[in-house]
Amino acid sequence: MVRPVVEAVGLELLDVALTREQGRRVLRLTVDRPEGDGRLDLDSISEASERISRRLDLEGFDLPGGRYSLEVSSPGVERPLRDPRDFARRVGEKVNVKTVRPVDGTRRLVGTIVEATADFVRLRTETGECEVPFGEIAWARTVFEWGNQGITRREGVER
Repeated sequence: MVRPVVEAVGLELLDVALTREQGRRVLRLTVDRPEGDGRLDLDSISEASERISRRLDLEGFDLPGGRYSLEVSSPGVERPLRDPRDFARRVGEKVNVKTVRPVDGTRRLVGTIVEATADFVRLRTETGECEVPFGEIAWARTVFEWGNQGITRREGVER
């Protein structure tokens, strides 16, 4: 019901979750730009939220027991990776992966995505490269590395 609304504002629906938090129900939608480049702005999220809310009201969306809160947000800087397409978009980026069974003697891998196919992801870790079948991944997310991202230094500027 909400995917067409999200796509109409130029965004992609990544996740839908219904939770109970502090005695209230929360319908949480996670959206992003289709490029997944981290350039999702507050105005886009706000527009999506307003349109989704209107759509849910028009469709008479209701939950047993009544009220809920709608939250629309971005995936954040450390983004969850759920399917092969997510991994393929992040080739060259550092990720944290937890596996169902040990891979190379561990269930926790941190490394750079070298390759992502429909069947596996290949990571370059401190100990070398390893291939992890998608069926063995319990969860994964990007790793944000603090540094000089987005900071431009100007030389010779007088004040």
